[in-house]
Amino acid sequence: MVDFKAIETFLWVVTLGSFRRAAQKLNTTQPAISQRIAQLENEMGVKLLQRDRRASVPTPSGRQMMMYAEKLIGLRSEMLAVVRARTATSGVLRLGVSETIVHTWLSRLIEAVNGAYPNLSLEIEVDITPNLRARLLAQEIDLAFLLGPLSASTVRNRVLCDYPISFVASPALGLGKGKKTVHDLARFPIITFPRKTQPYEIVRSLFNRPDLPSIRLHASASLATVIHMAMEGIGVAVIPSAIVEGQLESGRLELIETDIHIPELTFSASWLSSPDTLAVELVAELAFQLAQGDKAQTAQLSSLTSQSEIAGKATITPSRKTSATTNGSTPR
Repeated sequence: MVDFKAIETFLWVVTLGSFRRAAQKLNTTQPAISQRIAQLENEMGVKLLQRDRRASVPTPSGRQMMMYAEKLIGLRSEMLAVVRARTATSGVLRLGVSETIVHTWLSRLIEAVNGAYPNLSLEIEVDITPNLRARLLAQEIDLAFLLGPLSASTVRNRVLCDYPISFVASPALGLGKGKKTVHDLARFPIITFPRKTQPYEIVRSLFNRPDLPSIRLHASASLATVIHMAMEGIGVAVIPSAIVEGQLESGRLELIETDIHIPELTFSASWLSSPDTLAVELVAELAFQLAQGDKAQTAQLSSLTSQSEIAGKATITPSRKTSATTNGSTPR
């Protein structure tokens, strides 16, 4: 009788193109992958894979086998989604996250995953969107929360939330009263997201003009560093106001009213199309619910901020932040 695990192994070897990547995906060893494929080929009586130094590709019989393997794995995922108890979802999900999400609702997501799927572990990596996109396409992470949605044909997306970009600074800079122009702000160093990111390029284009002083643009891959530099009065930070709610409420930072428009940052949950993405889609759904709740709060905060700017003072309601640990096999 054909072993279901061998069919799943075959599917991932073909999908990922190598025994090594399939072993990483299934949290096992390459010899174990080779043994399962050999067992499946013995059961079927035909050669399913052609191996060379670069990749493993299906033979004509393997391509036929792949059609049925995708159907079987897809039906299994559909059955589990409908029948199995949520607490039975288990394994390890590799999650890549943009730092803006870390500073807003990631801790609440971890707490929600722990509560809903106690046997599912998260391996979390924080990086900029270009790197997360590359790692997702290379199958090195299973799910990414990043600036999106991504346009690759193999990627599925779900838009999570939008965050307005604001100019914030220490009160020591004296920028809190009255609407400031780009010329007013160009007198100070600008602190923002790292190079090769969409926000960095937008900010650089805004201030890299012949009618403005030479741009002094400080870029950092750590938003915590950007926030700290702003509080120290080093310059004006161009970041989502949602990540500095506490600092705005305490008065360590203040919003600068300006006529400069910067497009909102749109974040999406993105993952590769596959018949076996049940755990990924469950976590993406939790993220969507949390992000939408955060979005409603952000809209309320924007309204409060607009009212307070008229009065000359910003008032922000802080969001709840919690921490949780997750507990390892391929998510089921």
